[in-house]
Amino acid sequence: MKNILLAILTITLGFSASAQDDCFKKLEDAFSKRGSYTVADDMHRNVIVSFFTPEGTECLTGKARVENGAVVSVFLQYDDGTYYLLEKKFYNAKKTNPVVTNGISEMIFTVDGEKFRVVFIDKLKPKAKSYKQAALPDDL
Repeated sequence: MKNILLAILTITLGFSASAQDDCFKKLEDAFSKRGSYTVADDMHRNVIVSFFTPEGTECLTGKARVENGAVVSVFLQYDDGTYYLLEKKFYNAKKTNPVVTNGISEMIFTVDGEKFRVVFIDKLKPKAKSYKQAALPDDL
């Protein structure tokens, strides 16, 4: 019985540790808390492309073109700084171009069954300033 409880505890801790390492969740939380500047129609050269797999998420650097508020092309960046155009046809759940809201695209699906979202990291608003706490003298 103790071995079963230990196994369940180990599995639970493993899942919570992997959930903490979820790169997209960290990005999504930051955008939810801080908000985003408007993502203008243009080529955005510093984006994070978060792929969703059964094993978790994988976040890659890239660039994306936005037209009429929707993602129309995505490029993934190689280690040497060059880019690869994701030539696969992609779309949102409604089979249209994925719209960008609060600095993050809708879930994007490819014809091969891949799922990803584009995060416009440069559009994340800065952290709010906070007051500096006073250090009290030790001899009070």
